[in-house]
Formats: sequence, C-alpha cells, structure tokens
Amino acid sequence: MDPRKNLFYCYGCRRGGDLIRFAELYHQARFPQAVALLHQWRGLPPLWHEAAGFYRMQLHRHCEAITYLYQRGVRSPELVEHMRIGYAPGGCLRGWLTQLGYPLQALRQAGLVTGAGYDAHTHRIVFPLEGNLYGRSLSATAPPHRFLPGAKGGLYSWERVQQCPEVILVEGLFDYAVLWQAGFHNVTCSMGNHLNGRQYRQLCDRPRTVNLAFDADTNGSGQQAAQSLACRLREQGMNVRRVSLPDGHDPNSFLVENGDARQFQSLLEAALP
Repeated sequence: MDPRKNLFYCYGCRRGGDLIRFAELYHQARFPQAVALLHQWRGLPPLWHEAAGFYRMQLHRHCEAITYLYQRGVRSPELVEHMRIGYAPGGCLRGWLTQLGYPLQALRQAGLVTGAGYDAHTHRIVFPLEGNLYGRSLSATAPPHRFLPGAKGGLYSWERVQQCPEVILVEGLFDYAVLWQAGFHNVTCSMGNHLNGRQYRQLCDRPRTVNLAFDADTNGSGQQAAQSLACRLREQGMNVRRVSLPDGHDPNSFLVENGDARQFQSLLEAALP
C-alpha cells in the first residue's frame, strides 16, 4: 500500500489499484457499495448529508409538513433554506440510501434505520445539525423530540453569531426559527435548557452579553435552568440578562400567538440580570 498515492498492490494475487478497488476486492462489493463503505470508514457525516438532502426533497411533497410549519410560525422560504429544513415521511429513506449504494449495516450504525429495518425518523420535521439530525414529531402520540445516536453537538449555527457582542440563547429550534425570521439574526439554540460542555465553552470563548430567552414553564423548570446557567456564565465574566416571557410561553408561542418583533425587542430591553 502506498498511502501517499492511495494505491495498493498484492504480490500474492497480483492485483492492485486505488482505494475503491481495494474496498471492492476486500468486501466482495460492487463499485457503489465500495464507495459507501469508504464513506463509512471516514465517518458517518456523508451519510447524514445524504439523508438530510432526501428529507429536504420530501418537505414540499407533503402538505401535512407545510401545514405544521405554518402553525409553528415558519412561513419564510428564506428561513426554510437557511435552516435546511426537511421532512421524514417514513418508510422510504432506507430504499433511497440503499439505492445509492449504502449498505443496510451502515444505515443502522448511523441510527437512520432501526434494528428492524425501519426508518428512525417517521412523520417528523427534520433539522440537520453539525453532527446529528433532529426530528420533531407531527404526531401528539409520539415522543416529540428525537436525535440520532450520538451527541447533539454545539450551539446551533454558532459560526454565524460567534463574532456578535450580544447573543440571544433559546432552548428550541422553533424558537430559533421564529426569532431569526423576525430579524433577530444574533440568535442561537442549545436544543434543551441544559448545555453540554462544548456549548458552554462556546458561550464563554470571549466577553459578550448573553440574553437567556428560555421557556417560561408553568413548573418553573425553564426559569430555574436559566438562573443556574446565568450564575455559571457570570463566573466566567459574561454579562447575562434573563428575558421574562409571559407565563406558559416560549419565544415561539409568544411570536406565533400574540407577539411581534417590536414586542420581543421590548422584552429584551426589559431583561434583568
């Protein structure tokens, strides 16, 4: 094997070639399957990328998905493109990816297909993350949130707001969506009210003002999480302000049901340390 040229030669069977040919011979696979295996060896993101592209193609083919997005306040084509939103109808991703040459075992390893061979995301709005695919169920009877196996990753779209001296941190991707659509492009999302280590380090990578716009839960969990995080961030020298939403509301429901950008800006200006 010559790693500099990605070539091999076997002196026993006198066969050689490039890496794809090696995968074909070693696994007794055809060209498409060999390419898929090489993607698998390099890591799973290429497979997730293919799945995300498939979900995006499905979005406008299913009226229930568009209706749900509209109900959640997602009405801008620019926003759909910005967040690369897709839809998983279920029952068809496996066939699409195997047709492209990805073996079933790779789909199972990535979490895209269950052990029984069914699509993991079914009837869900899908948001691609940096190393995962998050699905929000349209059905009230299914668990609302679903990530593929593995970490949820860092703060959502962090590279777009990292240089901002002031950021808005929200819990959910639909909170992010309606705020971004309303013109608040310094927003990011932790996908839950408990930050992982990477997300916390991202927020603390330089001095900035962090506006915590967590859910105003009726049981107080969002408010408690915001207070705890605010204390930790202040210890790192961050300027932290907690945005007070009406009881029972999150940023998404506030803007969808009875608020607008001007009113949310007023909440930001009234935020307390």
